[in-house]
Amino acid sequence: MIRLSLKHLWQRDSLTRWVSLFLMGVTLSLTIAACTGGGNTGGGGGNAGNSNAGSANGSSSAAKDVELTLVSFAVTRAAHEQIIPKFIEKWKQEHNQTVTFNQSYGGSGSQTRAVIDGLEADVLHLALALDTEKVEKAGLIEPGWENEAPNGAIVSKSVAALVTREGNPKGVKDWADLTKEGVSVITANPKTSGGARWNFLALWGAITKTGGDEAKALEFTTNVFKNVPVLPKDAREASDVFFKQGQGDVLINYENEVILAGLNGEKLPYVIPEVNISIDNPIAVVDKNVDKHGTREVAEAFVQFLYTPEAQREFAKLGFRPVDATVGEETANKFTKLKTLFTAQDLGGWDTIQKQFFDDGAVFDKVQADTKK
Repeated sequence: MIRLSLKHLWQRDSLTRWVSLFLMGVTLSLTIAACTGGGNTGGGGGNAGNSNAGSANGSSSAAKDVELTLVSFAVTRAAHEQIIPKFIEKWKQEHNQTVTFNQSYGGSGSQTRAVIDGLEADVLHLALALDTEKVEKAGLIEPGWENEAPNGAIVSKSVAALVTREGNPKGVKDWADLTKEGVSVITANPKTSGGARWNFLALWGAITKTGGDEAKALEFTTNVFKNVPVLPKDAREASDVFFKQGQGDVLINYENEVILAGLNGEKLPYVIPEVNISIDNPIAVVDKNVDKHGTREVAEAFVQFLYTPEAQREFAKLGFRPVDATVGEETANKFTKLKTLFTAQDLGGWDTIQKQFFDDGAVFDKVQADTKK
């Protein structure tokens, strides 16, 4: 039809009309292209001819796959392996985008060092806020990260447990029993182990949170460490000393580890002291890395997903005390009820704790000097 019209126009030698029709055709072509999505106003790829380009609301008919790296402390592995597939399925349904995860698990302190040294975590789940603060100070996480997620960015928690030998032959029932003559206690070194820092603070708070002053707390913790024959470098090594090497009458451990061992067929006798510390584990997006990888949206969504009842139930199944109130009520009978539960904030927060207890020349060094270890 256009070719016939052009021929007619040339035959009549009407150049003006031909130009007008040509411009009208160009306008119609551009209008049709815009209506069919040929432009890429909402995506980030800059490929104007790609019919799969993202729409303005961020959804896509064939969105590019995204890869996240999760770095966490060792005992969370079983929980994350249940939670991650649920998040992947949810994200796929809502965004038509496939998320894959690289996962790294190990001691909280070693994972902290690895991230600072170049392990490019998008999401970081550690045993204590002090470790996350080290990553912040290294310039990888922006200040204020603890306000970027619910519950002060605490996503999982536990309490301290006293694991005994079968039948509890030394009759260990509470913290005070760890000072008795002939009771050998296994715990890692608080100077090198995040888990052992929680253990030490639990001992200290057992006195200061029940009416005792710091002088009594120092005397008590010193007497406990007089019964500690060795100081393994981390919680895993401490467990090996107790279970594989057969040393000690009592192992100070996480409640969640003991529960998980039971689920795996290892029924460990244990006691949960009624005065205890809330072992709070923070979660954070590693800002420098997610901005480098272009993964911020998915990383933040994963962090938020960890707080949902669906994810918190998985944490609870594997021994972590849930931070979600609804799941907490559902699982209340699973966990020992406590008389007094205190937190690191009740002891001044991690900056104060580090200076008071674990810096060179601080309280723990004094304890070691008195016990000649």
